[in-house]
Amino acid sequence: MAYKMLCSDLDGTLLGLKNRATPFCCQVFKKYASEIDMVLVSARMPSGMRYIQKELGISNKPMVCYNGALVMDGEKVLSATYIELVLVKQLLEICIKNSVAIGLYAYDEWRAAINTERIAKEEFNTQTKVVFEPTLKTIERWAKKGHGAHKLMLMGSKESLDVVFKILERQMSGLIGIYRSNDSLIEISPASIDKLGGIEKLLRPGIGLEHIIAFGDNFNDISMLSAVGLGIAVENARPAVKAVAKELVAKCTEDGVAHFLEAYFTQLKNSK
Repeated sequence: MAYKMLCSDLDGTLLGLKNRATPFCCQVFKKYASEIDMVLVSARMPSGMRYIQKELGISNKPMVCYNGALVMDGEKVLSATYIELVLVKQLLEICIKNSVAIGLYAYDEWRAAINTERIAKEEFNTQTKVVFEPTLKTIERWAKKGHGAHKLMLMGSKESLDVVFKILERQMSGLIGIYRSNDSLIEISPASIDKLGGIEKLLRPGIGLEHIIAFGDNFNDISMLSAVGLGIAVENARPAVKAVAKELVAKCTEDGVAHFLEAYFTQLKNSK
């Protein structure tokens, strides 16, 4: 089958280097950009994705940001879903009581009240910059603008986040999406969103889910890989992700996605 859209996660999937694609991957994407719609799908903010789009030669394509909470086509917002600010305030109170730092994201804004080791890592990994601002001031400013947060990042020790994670599951399950990225990080999203929902905003006559190839490695990729025509996991993916994938490719550091695309389009060409 000739697929019409490619949707790929970034970190742990497409990016062979820590914060960017390899030269080979960029070469492959540019080579086949006119053959298939190429859409980046990530938990990142828009500015953390645009520089990758540019390197891949697909700046003219839509992108799904914040795990589906924000879908954009260039500067045009196709869909935006928020965590309500009243919930953000409740989360802030829980974080303060348990010595957990919080970062807030909306559109291309990233705000935090204090610097942390995790913020420095995030700035390097996503090539973005935080702006330091008291969290209540951020909430007040966004309230005047009439929007909430697309994503929250809770940062702390394993012990403090273990406590906070249990509190959130007990008190706020169903109100927000709760994702434990690692021992030192919890990501919070609007309850109703996921990557599959973001992709669905891009469907149009002639392009349904069955016409999509998707690549991923982590839990937040499962809904996407399960629903599309061809869901593919990289070798370094979590076991639960591999279990739903229809195919496996080499790990991200070995450019599994790019090598698959090269082979796929070569086979497609030879079959004509």
